[in-house]
Amino acid sequence: MEFDRIAAHDARSVEGEEREAAVIIPVITREDGQYILFTKRADHLSDHPGQMSFPGGGREPEDSDLLDTALREANEEIGLDRQAVTIVGRVDDIRTVSRYSVRPFVGRIPDREYTPSDAEVAEIVVLPVAGLVDPGNYESERREHPHYGDVRLHFFSVDDYIVWGASANMLVQVLELATDWELPPEPDRYAGPDDELPPAVRDQVG
Repeated sequence: MEFDRIAAHDARSVEGEEREAAVIIPVITREDGQYILFTKRADHLSDHPGQMSFPGGGREPEDSDLLDTALREANEEIGLDRQAVTIVGRVDDIRTVSRYSVRPFVGRIPDREYTPSDAEVAEIVVLPVAGLVDPGNYESERREHPHYGDVRLHFFSVDDYIVWGASANMLVQVLELATDWELPPEPDRYAGPDDELPPAVRDQVG
């Protein structure tokens, strides 16, 4: 991954949503390549249960800024020491269906075992960048969203896990900036607003 490209990116900010949030997109370097750490959200959570996400969460009044939010939440969710994170930059803010504006920071973290918070995280998942950029592991669809109109949904399927939704939107930009992966110009299919998600996604989120 070319971190300089992320550092040079002039990230777009989003304003006007009900709440602010921030996440860390954690990158681990190993001898055989680079990996990205995800969390699988606990099934009992009211927002996006069972989905793959990045460590992070909503801004609290005591947070000095959104980076402070991301670092605090990552420490709470997976035990990531904020002093161990090297922030290399950020990608564009996104809006979520739960009416958050989310600021994604990209950070390099040590290759060690992390401990999931039982309250929020069902599992910590580390996926290889090589698998995420494999064209055979990606597909997308266009559908009408009730709040945002025509949207493109991305699905990355690696090692029996599916990254989709807001996390996939962030991942698309990270991969486009930092690797040679390119977003296919057209989606694989078109879906109506009431069509169900792909079966594998439905199985993952219960």
